[in-house]
Parts: sequence; C-alpha cells; structure tokens
Amino acid sequence: MTDTHCPYCALQCAMTLTPSGGPLPATVAGRDFPTNRGGLCKKGWSSAELLGDRGRLTTPLVRGDDGELHSAGWDETLDLLAARLRQTADEHGRDAVGVFGGGGLTNEKAYQLGKFARIALRTSRIDYNGRFCMSSAAAAANRAFGIDRGLPFPLTDLDTAETILLLGSNVGDTMPPFVSHLQGARARGGLVVVDPRRSSTARLCADGGGTHLQPVPGTDLVLLLGLIHVVIAERLYDRDYVAERTSGFAALRGSVSSWWPERAAIVTGVPAQSIRELARSLARAESAYILTGRGVEQHVDGTDTATAAINLALLLGLPGRPGCGYGTLTGQGNGQGGREHGQKADQLPGYRKITDPAARAHVAAVWGVDPDIIPGAGIPAVELLQGAGLPGGIRALLVHGSNVVVSAPNVATVRAALDRLDLLVVSDFFLSETARMADIVLPVLQWAEEEGTMTNLEGRVLRRRRALDPPAGARSELWIMAELARRLGAPGTWSVEPTEVFDELARASAGGPADYSGLSHALLDSGIEAHWPFPPGSLGTPRLFADRFAHPDGRALLVAVRAREPEPPTADRLHLVTGRLLEQYQSGTQTRRVPELLALHPALIAQLHPATARRHGIEEGGEVRIENSRGGLTAIAELTGDIRPDTVFLPFHYPGAASANLLTDDSVDPHSAMPEFKRALVSVSAV
Repeated sequence: MTDTHCPYCALQCAMTLTPSGGPLPATVAGRDFPTNRGGLCKKGWSSAELLGDRGRLTTPLVRGDDGELHSAGWDETLDLLAARLRQTADEHGRDAVGVFGGGGLTNEKAYQLGKFARIALRTSRIDYNGRFCMSSAAAAANRAFGIDRGLPFPLTDLDTAETILLLGSNVGDTMPPFVSHLQGARARGGLVVVDPRRSSTARLCADGGGTHLQPVPGTDLVLLLGLIHVVIAERLYDRDYVAERTSGFAALRGSVSSWWPERAAIVTGVPAQSIRELARSLARAESAYILTGRGVEQHVDGTDTATAAINLALLLGLPGRPGCGYGTLTGQGNGQGGREHGQKADQLPGYRKITDPAARAHVAAVWGVDPDIIPGAGIPAVELLQGAGLPGGIRALLVHGSNVVVSAPNVATVRAALDRLDLLVVSDFFLSETARMADIVLPVLQWAEEEGTMTNLEGRVLRRRRALDPPAGARSELWIMAELARRLGAPGTWSVEPTEVFDELARASAGGPADYSGLSHALLDSGIEAHWPFPPGSLGTPRLFADRFAHPDGRALLVAVRAREPEPPTADRLHLVTGRLLEQYQSGTQTRRVPELLALHPALIAQLHPATARRHGIEEGGEVRIENSRGGLTAIAELTGDIRPDTVFLPFHYPGAASANLLTDDSVDPHSAMPEFKRALVSVSAV
C-alpha cells in the first residue's frame, strides 16, 4: 500500500494505492485528509484504470520519410533530437526553440524544465498551460497583495463560514469533495453562487441554502463594481481596516461612483435589490469569504475582475482576519507549484522575477552558471504558439504535460501554427492529439510511477509517491532532460533523482516569495503540514496576511478598475460559455480513456434553454450547429432551464471537430495574457 494523491485537480485528494493481481494494476481507496476527508470523485476512483491502459506509450516514436510515426531506440532518438535542436539554434537563433510546460508536472519536473530551457537550450521562449488557467488570478493577487497563493488559508477554514461568495466556479463538478467545505455556510443560508448556469454548485443554494445570481456572461466585473458601490455608499466597509491596512481608497471610491445598483442591473441582469442585499449580507457576516474561479477570470478583463473581487474583500476587511478571507481556486493538479518554479515566461524559481538582477544572481549561483547566460523574459503562451513557424517565431517546440491542440483558444490557428514548425516534440504517456502531430514522441511516466511533490490549492506541498513500476520503455522527464543536457554540453548538474532535484529547488527558492528552502522529501514524509513560505526552522505559513501584506509598506493595494460593456447578443447570436463536466478533466487525454467516464457523455453536448431551442427549431437530443467567425462544430442538444436563454454552454474536453476551442477567442488580457475563453458570440441552428 502506498499513500499518495490523486492525479487530477488541485484539491489533490489523498488516496492509497494497493498493487493488485486483478484486471487493474492497483486498487484505489480514499484516505482521510483535510481537503477531501476520505472522499474522491468519479475521476479519482477510476484513476487506476489508466495505469494499465493498452494505449500506453512505451517506446520513443519518430516520424519517418513516409510521414508515419515509427518506434525507435532511446539513444538514437535523443541523439537525433539534440542534433535537431542544435541545428535550429544555429540557423535561427536560440529563441527559435520553444518549450511549453504543464500545470500537472511535479514541482521537480517543472523546476527542471525551466532550468533546462534557460541554461541547456539558452532560450527565453518558455511558457506553460497555466497561462490559460491561473494567470489573471495570479496577476490580480500580485498587484493587490504582493504575492500569489491561491488560497492564503487552509481549506478547512471555510467550514465555519457564515457567508461564502463563490464567483465563476462550479466545484460541484470540478472538485466534488470541496463541497463538504461549503456545508456550514449552506446550513446558515449564506452560500452565494454567481454563475450564468444553474450548475450543480448553484443548486446547493436551493431550499434555503443561499442565493444563486445568474448574470449575463462576461458581466461579473460590473456586478462586483455594483457591490463595491453599495459597500462604499452605505458605509458598510471596515473603515479602520481600510485606513490601517490598505492604500488607494480614494481612487477606488471615485471609480465605482457611476455603478449604482440600478445601472449595474441593466448590464448584468441581476436585480438591483439583489445587489444591495448581497453587499449588506457580506458586510454583516462575522465570518465571510470571497472565492473566484476561471469563470470570471478567463476574459480579456479577467485580471481586473479578480482585482474587483479582491477590492471588495479588502473593503470588508476579510484578508488576514480570522474566519474570513479571499482566495482563488487553482484548477490543475500542480497549478500552484507549476507557476512558482520557472515554467512561466517571466519567472525564476521561488516566484522570482526574471528581470530582477538579485534574483538572477541567486538562481545562477545555485545552477553554477554566470547570471548573464540566463535569458530575459520570454513571451506568453498565446503569442508563443501562434508565432510558431513565422518570421521571428519559434521553429522547434518541446511540449510537456499539455495537449494544446485541444486546450488552446482559437485552436484551429494553433493547429496550423504547429504544422508550420520544423520540429515538434511531445513528451506524454498516451498519444494525445498534440502527440499525433509530433515529429518525435517521448514516452514518460504516469503519476503512480514517479516520486515527487505537488502543491495544492492551499499552497500545501504534498508528496507524490511511487506505487508501481513503470513499463520498461518509459522514462522520467528528469532523465530525459539530463540526457539531452549532456548531449547539448549544458553547464551545471542534472540529477535524475527527484529528492536531489527538490533539494536544489529548495535552495533556488530560498528568500523568494514562494520559499521552499526549509523543506525536503524526508521532512514531507514525516507527515508535517507544509504551507509555503517555509524557510528553514519555520513551521510553514498556513495563513497569510495576519500582520502585513507582501508589499514593502505592508499594505494591500486597492486598484481602481473600469468595466467595458460587453457586446450584447441578438436574436441570431448567443453568448458561448465553456467549462467542465464532472466526469472529464482538461483536454480529456486521460479521462476519455476510461470507459465508465466516457459512457456518461460519449459525445459533445450543448446546453440550451428550451425557449432558445424552440426559436431555432432545435429538439432535445437533436444535432445543433454552433458557429462564429473562427469556426464551427456540431453537438448534441441538451435542453435545460438551468441556463440563460441568451447563452449556450459547451464542455471543452473533446478533440478534433468537437473542440469547443474552435470557437473561443484568442484575444488576451493586457495584464496577464489570459485568453478570452469564457466570452464569445455564436450562432446556433438545427442540423
């Protein structure tokens, strides 16, 4: 029996794996832990099925002259890859080689990937799929608080909350064990869910459990500005807290003066009285939390929307106060740790800025290199991918832990960009849709076959433990990077042992905002609670902001933001929103391989309101065509009163012609470079 954690979302539910002689390589049991309390969702319970999947990659694949992928040996494949990478850099410059990481990689692999890009490849062109997930929340937290940790308090703190305002997250489907932490607020009638759909989470508000607000998609910022207007106009804010712990109140007050509730109601569709009542109930509550998710952040104004939620929390005096707080819900399994240690275009380990000379000197000393050889800031994911194969863009791309031809916005343009590359290399354990396009595919380890650490949505560092032996041909990405670094003549040391890589990560992070320097695998194995920052000799930091914020003056910054009114739908065009299904995860590379999960939704469904369907001649179970200027797809209609009549919902787990991201917009937030996933206008018609 091996104690470890689920391979999926950032809740990182604790589980125990037991090797089995039956049809599955192992059996799964839930394990008592503060986040999941022994519970698992359907994805977690079925996660062991993938460990014996017949589609598992066990040998490198190289595309031959016939255009097909053929098995090859490791030495010949890595020799070929190193030669092609050198050729690309020699002919087009070092920044012609790009690296695209993932929020599911362990901390050790994410750290080593950033190091590999910068001192083995000497390229600045690295980013990762967290740009599509957490970037707006991170940008908002950094400018308001001076630090970005998804939940700056333990998840169990929510248990005793009187009021919880949840914006843009359907935890009932995305991380079901999370729901247990909402029950206290629900029992008090204090759960407030903001979502254009009556999702499984929104339905928790029924029968006296709370309030569901159903705004027009993309108007969350206006809703928050309306709430702030009421809090200030009715003097509901915590005047002592604002005066002593924040800066920027005067500018904020002026910026919301025009968003009185009646005006906000016209834009959002949320009644003015509901806006007033919510503002008053948040202010009255002795214990209140405001939580945001991707639904309000995956917009071109996502950073400003998250900032407005933080402004509301600060006005009410929530961050750092016992029994209160603001947080954002990290999505991917290591979405928190994955953005802390060097995969992000502008960051070095420990969440240091790559433009900071002191940070560069510190990390260079750990790596044993001259700081001058570390490249500067790179470019964010959308720009990196869409410039592929164009003048000044990357010519070769290494992809780790991501399936971009399903998950990227305006995905038809991304597919075309990857086709333009001279070299595409994908490391994966299944032949994902992106791997099918690759010139070289490298088979890597699955979660139950590797040692390492993950950092969950609370900033808690966890141990991932090896429970099973991997198939003979698969290799750790640490080994792959070490072998390539040797072939490329890279400086520094390149350990293949996760324990040693973590120790180096800890040294590199020392003194940074995300300080892991007091941690080790051995200490984590002792069972301690390890919330970063965790410098040597500390007990960690489960709760941030009790005494000060991370800005030099110790204050939080109230940032005035302004709303743009979205383009309204018409009789012919609806708002498109995308999201997850309970049974699927991300691009579906893993979960679509589990028969019992796929059977529940074997084909793409589109949720529509019955009135909308009648207007367009669409029947329940019939095919519906959904289109805009970027592309089109066909889905099966599911008619429900749980969605607004002006809105259509698509899950984003399906590949090829069923990818919802054929329709999404690749315009980006100016602060975070987050794409506009959650707001697009589409036409619908019966097939």
